[in-house]
Amino acid sequence: MKTRILQQIIPSIATSDGGGVKLRRSLGQNQSLRVDPFLMLDEFSSNNADDYIAGFPSHPHRGFETVIYMLDGHMLHEDHLGNKGDLKSGGAQWMTAGRGIIHSEMPQQESGRMRGFQLWINLPAKEKMKPARYQDIQPDEIPVLVLPDDGEVKVIAGYVELDGATVSGPIQGLTTQAVFLDMRLPAHSRFVQAITKEHNAFVYPYEGQIEIGIADQSRSLASQMAGVLSGGDRIEIRTTEQPAAFLVLAGRPLREPVVQYGPFVMNTRDEIDQALSDYRNGQLV
Repeated sequence: MKTRILQQIIPSIATSDGGGVKLRRSLGQNQSLRVDPFLMLDEFSSNNADDYIAGFPSHPHRGFETVIYMLDGHMLHEDHLGNKGDLKSGGAQWMTAGRGIIHSEMPQQESGRMRGFQLWINLPAKEKMKPARYQDIQPDEIPVLVLPDDGEVKVIAGYVELDGATVSGPIQGLTTQAVFLDMRLPAHSRFVQAITKEHNAFVYPYEGQIEIGIADQSRSLASQMAGVLSGGDRIEIRTTEQPAAFLVLAGRPLREPVVQYGPFVMNTRDEIDQALSDYRNGQLV
């Protein structure tokens, strides 16, 4: 088996989005920094309500999927389909914008910590205009595997193989075959996992530092940096003197043209112009 190595590091940058929510963006900070099929990864984390209270008021999307995974806090999703989802600590929401969706995500707290991630995943051309869909995932629906060294893996999408058993997350059946894992490892630990060789993959530590790759080829990756991995069919991640928490994301690349204008992600400029026209004319959804 070929172990993937750390090929590129994308430091996150401070920015804001929505009504002024302060966050850090790694993938997607410019349109050349993507990992097909992943378009964007934002991390938001603050104990100061001024940094998040404005939330993400009503806005449109077309042509891709959004995932919010909440570590701490409480946010309410509402959309034009009539869906309402309470996103609480440890939960996730998986939304397929498809042809179009208009939604909002607003904090349901005026103090305390708000912490989590928003991920954008591209849709293939043949699925960009399919009906919108929303899935609210409660914390107890996300499998948690305890590792032999007392680390843990939360399987949000895709699957993990451990000791000959396969554990699948609540999100399955995607064309991109996305894998979304949240991992915590104690100090001086090691995690090895098979990753489909045809898939692209990256890792994002949000607490501590990790080492990626086999011993003679390992490189360090600090927190709040996205580490893009080389080709291969397995990953090996280690901690040193301190524990670490990190995301592992992998997916089947689409290898299609990407044209993005704000919340619309299509394959051609004409399709973007049509999305803008549909939105202005009330026909997006």
